Amino acid sequence: MILKHHLILTLCAVYGILIKVTAQRSKVRGSLGQQPLVQNVTVTEGETANMTCRVDHNDQTSLQWSNPAQQTLFFGDKKALRDHRIELVRASWSELTISINEVTLADEGMYTCSLFTMPVKTAKAYLTVLGVPEKPEIDGLTKPALEGDEITLTCMTHGSKPAADLRWFRNEKEIKGAKEVNASGRTFTVTSSLQLLVDRNDDGVAYTCKVDHVALTQTPQQATEVLEVHYAPRVVITHSLTFPQEGQYMKLECVSQGNPSPDPVLWTKDGGDLPDLDRMIVEGRELTFTALNKTDNGTYRCEASNHLGTSSAEYVLYVYDPNAMGQHGTDHALIGGVVAVVVFVTLCLIIVLGRYLARHKGTYLTNEAKGADDAPDADTAIINAEGNTHAEEKKEYFI
Repeated sequence: MILKHHLILTLCAVYGILIKVTAQRSKVRGSLGQQPLVQNVTVTEGETANMTCRVDHNDQTSLQWSNPAQQTLFFGDKKALRDHRIELVRASWSELTISINEVTLADEGMYTCSLFTMPVKTAKAYLTVLGVPEKPEIDGLTKPALEGDEITLTCMTHGSKPAADLRWFRNEKEIKGAKEVNASGRTFTVTSSLQLLVDRNDDGVAYTCKVDHVALTQTPQQATEVLEVHYAPRVVITHSLTFPQEGQYMKLECVSQGNPSPDPVLWTKDGGDLPDLDRMIVEGRELTFTALNKTDNGTYRCEASNHLGTSSAEYVLYVYDPNAMGQHGTDHALIGGVVAVVVFVTLCLIIVLGRYLARHKGTYLTNEAKGADDAPDADTAIINAEGNTHAEEKKEYFI
């Protein structure tokens, strides 16, 4: 009876061992088909990076995240590294997701997710951190610049990763600069220069340097400088009447362009002062004649100056007699008619002369043919032909 009891116990122990071995073999077979899955992550400096590791059909095997230095960040839901920026987002048998807040360039590198099977299986995800370029600065601008100066504008930005691109704009039109890139640690310093030969057309022009970078999706960085150019004045005179007549109101304007503005301007007549200030009124750049007369005839000069130079322009005023304007119109019509008659007569003479020359050429050829038999050349032929004609005429006369 005792022997039978021991036999039963032995059989039960063997059966338990078989069940345990079978379970372990099943677990090994299941782990052989498991593989952690991760993805590379790109994030801008200062933002939050989420690192996710997943596994399908996990049989309660632990997952672990490690940083590029192979330091364990989380083992399952247990935090291993004391870094307040690293937090647990989700922990389960099939997923382990952590977050890294306020990411810096030093966080960039290869992160490892481990699945503790037999053997341990791993997957690697690369964390890329984009360095945000700083707001650019423009140097080299002198205020004011003088017309004819050669200046070099330089735009610079620091801290970009990868290296940023710099673009220049003259008002709204893009222009090309010379770019230079220098590495400074993990980031880059980018410089772009623009050479200018300054003229008066650059006065008031806005030169803008813009930064293009993958990290600047919504708020582009840029800097703008407005160029101020000083230049000597240029002067022209405009007038309100084409044919000024006695008694009319007339205005001359001295249009001057210069920076600084050449105010006031100086009006003179025939090299001297204006003679009649009661009828000749100067207001700013305008010279006004309230009622023109013959005494206003002459050369008027406008002169404008600033610290860079002086410019002047002249206008010759001739005041017409209003009563003679109609007679002048009649004279012009008469002259036009005479010119037309002369042209017509000339054409007629050309036609008559052409016909005469044509006929003369025919007679010449005919006479040449008549005397060509005995003549050594064309001229002798003509003379012979003319001589024969006279002979025939004489013969007819004597008969």
